[in-house]
Parts: sequence; C-alpha cells; structure tokens
Amino acid sequence: MQSITTSPVTSKRRLWEVIFASSAGTVIEWYDFYIFGSLAAIISTKFFPAENPTTAFLSTLATHGAGFVARPFGAIVFGRLGDMIGRKYTFLVTLMLMGGSTFAIAFIPQYNSIGLLAPFILLLLRVLQGLALGGEYGGAATYVAEHSPDNQRGKFTSFIQTTASIGFFVSIIVILGCQFVLGKEAFGDWGWRLPFALSGLLVVLSYFIRRNMDESPAFAKLKKEGNVTKTPLRDAFRSKANVRLMLIAMFGAIIGQGAIWHTSQFYAQIFITKILNVEYSSAQTVMAVAVTCATPFFVIFGSLSDKIGRKKVMMAGLLGASLFLFPLYKGLDQVVNGGTILETRINTSGEVSTYEDGKVVTKTPIKLPNGDVETKTEITLPSSRLLMLGLLVFIQVIFATMAYGPIAAFLVELFPTKIRYTSLSIPYNIANGIFGGCAPFIATWLGSMTGSKFAGLYYPIFLTAMSFIVGVIFIKETAGKKLEEE
Repeated sequence: MQSITTSPVTSKRRLWEVIFASSAGTVIEWYDFYIFGSLAAIISTKFFPAENPTTAFLSTLATHGAGFVARPFGAIVFGRLGDMIGRKYTFLVTLMLMGGSTFAIAFIPQYNSIGLLAPFILLLLRVLQGLALGGEYGGAATYVAEHSPDNQRGKFTSFIQTTASIGFFVSIIVILGCQFVLGKEAFGDWGWRLPFALSGLLVVLSYFIRRNMDESPAFAKLKKEGNVTKTPLRDAFRSKANVRLMLIAMFGAIIGQGAIWHTSQFYAQIFITKILNVEYSSAQTVMAVAVTCATPFFVIFGSLSDKIGRKKVMMAGLLGASLFLFPLYKGLDQVVNGGTILETRINTSGEVSTYEDGKVVTKTPIKLPNGDVETKTEITLPSSRLLMLGLLVFIQVIFATMAYGPIAAFLVELFPTKIRYTSLSIPYNIANGIFGGCAPFIATWLGSMTGSKFAGLYYPIFLTAMSFIVGVIFIKETAGKKLEEE
C-alpha cells in the first residue's frame, strides 16, 4: 500500500477531516444551486406568464443561467477576501449566502399573485446563489489542495470534483422522494417548494461541520511571515505571466470542461424530457442512476492524473466529448423512438382520454371550467430501453469526469499561494459560469430556432474542440509541483 507523505501540520486523519468538511458543504451548495435546474419545467409555470409555455421555459432557463453569469463576480469578491483574510472564513460566508437564498425561493409568491415581481425576486435570489457559488469552489479546491501531499494532490482534490455530481444527484433524489410521497398533483401544485425549504436545515448542519476547521497550512504560513497581499485582484492582473496562465487555463481546459459537464448533466435531462418527451420521473431516475455510477470516476481520473499527468487525462476527456457527443444524442433519439407513446387529451366535453400508440386505452369524464382543449404527450419506455438511455448518459458523464477530475489540482498548481484563490476562481467561474452554465439555455434556444433536435449540440462540441486544441498547444504539465514554488 502506497504511503502518504503529508506536511508535518497535516496528518492523514486531519486530511480526511478537511476533505469531508469541505466536500459536505460544497455538496449542499451544489444541491441548492441545481434544484432550480431540476425543477425548471415546474418553475416556468409558477413564475412566468402561462400564455406561451415555450417562452416561459426559456425564461426559466435564462434565469437559471443568470446564476452562472453571476459566478465570475462572486469569484472576484470572494476570491479577494479569500486571499486577504483566509480560505476558511470566506467559504463560511458563501455557504450562508447560498443557503439563505435557496431557502427564500421556497416562499416566493407565484406570478398569478404578484405578477412581474415574482420573476424579479426569483432572478435576484438566483444571482445571489451565483455570487455564493463563485466564491465556494475556489475556496474548497484551494483549501483541500493546500492540505494535500504533492504526489497525491489530484486524488484528494478530486473529491471536491465529485461534489457537483453528488449535489445534482441529491437534488434529483429529494425531488423524486417528495413527488412520490405527495403525488404528482400535489408536488406540482405546492410540493416543489419543499426541496428549497430543506436547504435551510442542510446549511445549518454544514455550518457546524465547517466552523471548527483550521486555516490551510499554506495560507497560515503566508500570514505568519507577513506576506498576505492587501491587493490580490491588482496583483493577479498586474503580472502578465499570471494573466497568461489564467487565459490558458480558461480557454485550454475550463471552458471545454464546463461545456461537457453541463451538457451531460443538464442538457441531457432537458433533451430527454422536453425534446424526446420521456415521462418525467423515468427520465429523472435514469439521470440519477447514470450520474451516480459515473461519480467515482472523478476520483479515478484525479488519481490517474497524479501518475500520468493532468494534461493527458483532461485532453482525453475533451477530445472524447467533441467526437462522440453527436453520436450519443442520436443514440438517445433512436432508443426513445422505439418506446410506447402515451398521449393525454382533454376534450371540450370535459373527458380525459389516454391514448397508447394512437389507440384509446382509458376514458375518464371530468368537469372543466371551460371548454379548452389540452394535449400532453409522454413516452414510456420498458426497462431495457431505460437501461440503454442510462448507458448513453453515463458515457457522456465519463467524458466530463475525465475533463473535470484533475482540474482542481491543475488550477491550484498553476498559481502562487499569495494570489491563488483569486487567480483560480476568476477563470474557473467565467468559463463555467458564462460558457458552461449557459450551455443548456443556448442549446435549447438553438434547437427551438432551427427546429432541429440536434442543433443545440454544436455549441458544446465547438467549445470542447476549441479547448482541446488550445490545451494541447499551450498547457504545460503541473502534476507533482510543490505549492511552495512561487
């Protein structure tokens, strides 16, 4: 068994405590951030005008994307604080900001109660979530990396990389659990608020886990020597070499990583439910299982990067995504096309009819307030086809784990301790927030504008291919670098 060489101030037990405390809080922040995306279809009917469902859904995705756009500003604010006052205190603040904003969403009145004020409040809280997340990742990644041994930094920081997928998975499980307990009708009516309300309890729990953490050894040493910068933002951008590293990291790795991550875990969900019309709970279950099965590969590829290098692993993931995304989504379409089509129609006489492949299978008379005709189409799939659907999603997520698993160690190793939090957070959150986070909205918009199921894929394919080319040319290997080497 390989021994772990940690610094004198970081024992093996303490290192795992650091990883657990950092990861637990970050999982909760990702859970908070992603329940919004997982409930986008329902949120669109609650906070936007109902006259045009497509516009309402796109407006919801745009609001979802606003949180990502806010992330770079959070990186600037909290990155600066992290380099000035310390890693620990900064991501305690981001945790409370994220949790409070998410908790508040549970209590926003709907559009039919307060009109345009409803989407405005929703947008404001979403922006606050984005600001918090912009400071969280850089803090957690830096904190764990500065406790980790040089020869296993990829392995230990990759646990932070799993938190996004775990948070996404937890959001799906909580949503499905609430839906199962309450029933679809009650969940769609008011039960969707419960996953947001649960955030308050989770944040309090995470706060008590994090509050007893010590400052990282690297920052503590810097502070003891009196070398903490008072102007981290200016220092980060005053050095041309540091700016060049930030640009290389952003265009050569993070933009492509963000595109494949958000495509595999969010646009895949939208594609399956909104474009292919697969029944909602089945689609969510497929996503949850696929993401769960792929999550250990963040650690596998992070550990592999300690042995063969960060660059090789990340570039392999970007290349795989750019080559195989289109065939994978064609495969999703072919799998679903063989399913059973269930169509529910409410006619002018107030009768609900369910059709299976065009034939009536049930009729239920009800009384309607008016004679409007409503049609809803959902496709149910046998377990064998759901398995195939899950496999195709799993492959996408594997490419994301290759690109994402080593990236925290890679970014931490690029920048000096004095301005690490700021220098890491800004390119990461610009790339993931603006380019990657907006991928579901842009892909959905492209599909609606062109009428093509697959037009949305050109955006993530372009970004992953671009990052692969830039990364191969400009990225230099960082694995094993001592963080003291400024």
